Amino acid sequence: MKNVRQTNINIHRDSWVEINIENVSHNMRELRKHTPQNQKLLAVVKADAYGHGSVMLAPTLLASGADMLGVASIDEGVDLRQAKINCEILVLGAVPVWAVETAVKADLTISIFSKEHLKACRQVFDRTGKKPKVHVKLDTGMNRIGISVDEAVEFIEKVRKADYLDFGGVFTHLANAEIREKTQIQIDRWNKVISQIDTDGLTLHILNTAGAMCYDVPNSNMRRAGIGIYGLYPDLPENGSIEKPDLKPVMSLKARIVNIHEAKDGEGVSYGHTFTAHGTRKIATVPLGYADGVPRSLSNKISGMLNGKEIKQIGNITMDQMMFDITGVEASLGDVITLLDENHSIDEWAKILGTINYELTCRLKVRLPRVYTR
Repeated sequence: MKNVRQTNINIHRDSWVEINIENVSHNMRELRKHTPQNQKLLAVVKADAYGHGSVMLAPTLLASGADMLGVASIDEGVDLRQAKINCEILVLGAVPVWAVETAVKADLTISIFSKEHLKACRQVFDRTGKKPKVHVKLDTGMNRIGISVDEAVEFIEKVRKADYLDFGGVFTHLANAEIREKTQIQIDRWNKVISQIDTDGLTLHILNTAGAMCYDVPNSNMRRAGIGIYGLYPDLPENGSIEKPDLKPVMSLKARIVNIHEAKDGEGVSYGHTFTAHGTRKIATVPLGYADGVPRSLSNKISGMLNGKEIKQIGNITMDQMMFDITGVEASLGDVITLLDENHSIDEWAKILGTINYELTCRLKVRLPRVYTR
């Protein structure tokens, strides 16, 4: 029996993303099982949980073993607070100095790594009497955000002594978890800093989903789970030990047939006629296109399932619609074509496009309703 929950949105379009909550729970339990008992686990729900719906999934993540949640921005954290999510929430990205007070009022933990952050935090404390909750972000080799390793020890000492801060942790991010030699350089830089500071009471985290599968860093007491929560694997090293949890895919993509017609021999399909019928072909149209997050560059390269049969997508994917060749398949208006499920992985799309699964799951949220099943 299938229990269904759906987002607070009217569905007047026959295409949708389906999210399997039970698989989310399974994946979290698997990741928790592979996390040392003395370590915390942070579930990353940035970018609306990689397109899966952060507000809807947060309770399941917390009930399945997450100790904290991670977001990219203050707005994402505020959305969770408004949904009555009361756990610790860490803003992993850079916080504008003018928005620190908003973070404090929402009881969010922010990442800091500059003197400007310290100044802003002091000003907020002076105005409100509330200490901003902070983690210090180190740049060990990502070259994105964070205090440099050379300046980190002195900066952390300032943060530790600041009576206007609630100092909770230190973290960094791996740039090349799939390359052991480069990752070891980052781990060495991390260890150098951590060995020189007072870590009493601090949460220390360096390993993401890929890092947790491949490395053990004693100078840490929390891991961050991201893409693995959603049943997808990151890029992993080709050599060495890998502790790969048994993950189940969470997201499916489906659409109902809105039109069935025939294309005669020699007739083209869709803009540019990039597909030409050889013999009479039966064509099905579904209301799903690149404005929904299915890249146009996948045109004529992907397939779906219709009534147990594999069918090819044909012609250029348009803004709102796409076509399939359903010749030889019994089908009626309203039948469901499945583009993504446990047998049609978004990894296949990523490989065709030369990108990563993260990017594609995040795209499928622009205007597609999400239906939650268990």
